[in-house]
Amino acid sequence: MKRIYSKTKSTIVKVAVLSLPLVTLLSSCGDDFLSYPSETSIPEDRAFETPERILSQVNGLYGSAKNGALFGGRYLIYNDIRGEEFRNRTSNVVTGYSSYQFTNDPSDTYIANFWSQGYLTINRINKFLADFDNYPDAVSDELEAQYRAEAKFIRGLTYYALVQLFAKPYTLDNGQSRGLPLRLQPETNSANNELAASSVADVYAQILQDLNDAEAGLPATQGSNNTTRAHKNTAIALKTRVYLAMGRHGDVITEANKIVSASAPFSSPNNVAHVLSADVMALYTQYNTLENIFSFPMADTNAPGTQNQLGYYYNVGNIEYYLNQSAPGIYADREAWPESDARRSLTEVYSDAWHILTKWSGDSPYDDWVPIIRYAEVLLNLAEAEAEVGDQGRAIALLEAVRHRSDPDYEFAGLTSREAILTAIATERRIELLGEGFRIPDLQRRLEPIVSVGAGASIEPSDDRYVYPIPTAEILTNPALVN
Repeated sequence: MKRIYSKTKSTIVKVAVLSLPLVTLLSSCGDDFLSYPSETSIPEDRAFETPERILSQVNGLYGSAKNGALFGGRYLIYNDIRGEEFRNRTSNVVTGYSSYQFTNDPSDTYIANFWSQGYLTINRINKFLADFDNYPDAVSDELEAQYRAEAKFIRGLTYYALVQLFAKPYTLDNGQSRGLPLRLQPETNSANNELAASSVADVYAQILQDLNDAEAGLPATQGSNNTTRAHKNTAIALKTRVYLAMGRHGDVITEANKIVSASAPFSSPNNVAHVLSADVMALYTQYNTLENIFSFPMADTNAPGTQNQLGYYYNVGNIEYYLNQSAPGIYADREAWPESDARRSLTEVYSDAWHILTKWSGDSPYDDWVPIIRYAEVLLNLAEAEAEVGDQGRAIALLEAVRHRSDPDYEFAGLTSREAILTAIATERRIELLGEGFRIPDLQRRLEPIVSVGAGASIEPSDDRYVYPIPTAEILTNPALVN
């Protein structure tokens, strides 16, 4: 049995929390939200008085999104534990057992927390954007454009997470299904609580508008903060995910080509020079690699919070979920994922019964950074799009680039048809992105059943359980909304 390793690091995280009546002011300088100083609350009407206060609000938007109930843990967790890759050990409803079993209903408190944290983050962004109009000379035009772009990137990311979890896939009916309440104005009281859901198509249109605006206004680089603050390539990379979810494969290719070279070795020819890390292990210990396009940083003083941490769920923190050693779990497929693959080193045999995922440390306070976008995903997004509507030879080259990084001698067999290439890419995504929140959205966009270990059933797209219901708490305050 291998020893379960822990990770130590000196990086500390600073987060400003922006609320409606008060703004948290970060009083020290430093590397954005990579240190955690003392905080002082200031009145809302003074929040734009200095450039430092405005920057603290931008940091606060990232801080709201990285909350453990949202992207700091739960988004990734909810998108993996409902499929076939993991088994539950603890039967703990707090850590997603009802989701695992597909027995959750609109009254589920923890799923409601995801919804509320998502809309809280969106409202903070809306208010930040609206308030900027009242202080036209607070910072330079260039910096204002950048800050607005960062806010819109976070809003686009958050709306994508919400529509993916709580609405039917775009590909089901070109987005004609019930979507989400599309809130774009700041809400400071209950007067506008009643707002009907927009269609899935309308929500995706807003996501793309936000990401296009973000790309236009973001800087080419954020310097030492390239992994933790959005830059142009961050928005472009997320657009490849969004277009893939919509089945718009030609647009995936158009966007990906901005940051992927025409042929191997693949790297970004523009802005930040993204490339696959030579060492797959480094992605989860050295967080600022050129492969890590966007991550939410954590630290001892600013961890995801109790029972939200990835290492608590999957590693020895509490082993809430362990790897499925039986088919159809990808961990059990020794042919597709042989022992020669270095990614096997990101798993451990804790006991005969419990084989675990160790991408994130099992040591409290679980301060591993949370990966949101990696270059490997972009390459696989592009590979799938090329296989669907483009150059199948390039699709294979992109697929091989990801596989050969961790298993140089592996040879794909039988890639002689579109269907075979797509199957190989889908399998590669299951291995490469295991535990990072991609299994359920990958199934949903292809309208495939969710083979649920917890439910002991295949959940079809026509099943109401295929996506989460809108929480009761939202429907009680918004009578225009129905499941």
